[in-house]
Amino acid sequence: MGQKGRLPFAQRWMWSLAAVAALCCLSTILVFAPGYLSPDSLDQLQQAEGKRLLTDWHPPVLSLVWRALIAVTGSISSMLVLQAVVFWGALGVLAWCVWGLTGSRSGSLAVLGLGLTPFVLTFAGVVWKDVHAAFALLAACAVAFTGLRLRDRRPRPAVRWGLLWLGVLFLAYAMLVRKNAFVAAIPVFVMLVLALWRAPGRRTWVTCTAALVAGLVVPAAAISLFAQPLQTKQGAQIMIDDLVHVLRVDELRSADVSPGLRDRLVAAARECRRVGALSDAYWACYERPADGLRGDSGEITSLWLREMSGHVPHYLQYRLRLFTSLLFETGYPYHPGVSRNDQGIEVAHPRLEDMLDTYVTGMATDVRWLFRGWFWLAVALMLAVRPGRGTFAMPVRALGISSAAYILGYLPIMPATNYRYVYWPAIACALGLLLLLLGRGAPPPRPASPGAPADRAVTAHQPADAGGQ
Repeated sequence: MGQKGRLPFAQRWMWSLAAVAALCCLSTILVFAPGYLSPDSLDQLQQAEGKRLLTDWHPPVLSLVWRALIAVTGSISSMLVLQAVVFWGALGVLAWCVWGLTGSRSGSLAVLGLGLTPFVLTFAGVVWKDVHAAFALLAACAVAFTGLRLRDRRPRPAVRWGLLWLGVLFLAYAMLVRKNAFVAAIPVFVMLVLALWRAPGRRTWVTCTAALVAGLVVPAAAISLFAQPLQTKQGAQIMIDDLVHVLRVDELRSADVSPGLRDRLVAAARECRRVGALSDAYWACYERPADGLRGDSGEITSLWLREMSGHVPHYLQYRLRLFTSLLFETGYPYHPGVSRNDQGIEVAHPRLEDMLDTYVTGMATDVRWLFRGWFWLAVALMLAVRPGRGTFAMPVRALGISSAAYILGYLPIMPATNYRYVYWPAIACALGLLLLLLGRGAPPPRPASPGAPADRAVTAHQPADAGGQ
């Protein structure tokens, strides 16, 4: 009699995973409240609150989402809540899918445990575009795994396309909030399609790709048309780094640009050498005019195109030197609370912040390689080349390629050596390693039946790719 009202074990375990994820989410919100904010974060907050003009120096989509959240909730902490919900929601869905695909309770708990590791938890509540991109990509992975779990049950086309559009939404946001996330998003997009359709045909690929393009272009055009952020020409910042570190001072002094720009470049080159600034010259060494880069960007771009083509060896040496420092001297593994500001924003629970600081910085000292770019690049390449066999082979390879592409993509554009530039690869590779381990005990995927993909019911009058319409 007492057994009648009890839920089946599978449902009890599913609810247990949800409860653990919810508890971790609430704890993250509590520790990071009201959200850890760097000077970049504070600048975007002021744009969200309308205290500063909306610009494209940082992707405006983050400020616009924050503006909407503040309008609905009246609290700046709403962004932290959103980040935590997306992060732990994605891990919770991934844990549920791993449980369903492997039957491993310890494996599903290990997926949730990834969120508590120091190299992941460190930035979980910091309002940064890097964090938003990483969590959006992780959410897209969770959607893909949902499709992978449901695929052999032959879900209705509406379910498949609904999951595709949800995944596209997350991928588009990742690319909008962090432009160089494009190289990381493409492998995840391929994983999403292959998870939803075991053997997608050409029409399916074309339709899915069109959905991704629409998901990216439509909101980008809407932001440009309606929000009209100020164009700051921020891309010229990287070119300044190249010019002042690749060219000699005498070459800069004779550069064919306006006298004002020439003087600023010469002074920046000297100052960078004096203070030992290897990169980020715009902020560390450059005398910034009142209009920022808007007035200089055209001349900077023209000069960069002329000079870099004639200094290819020196350009490559500089970029490789900088990239090497990202791999082997990766810094800034933790952002301490809220940066000094005149808005009166402070960390809500200083003792919890001290505890997190001790945990992360202590581990960054004792297990330094977990916070180094070289380690995650090595893991990414290993996952891409040797993803194992079975159910998780395709997702593991996609995570490896996404991570490697993201790290290598910084070679020509890296402004600094911060750990946040390898934050997504650290999350993706840690997940990939766990899936590789769990995949050894998982049953292999069912082979397709003769003449038809295993995940579709194909009738005699229906073309094989009919599910891709």
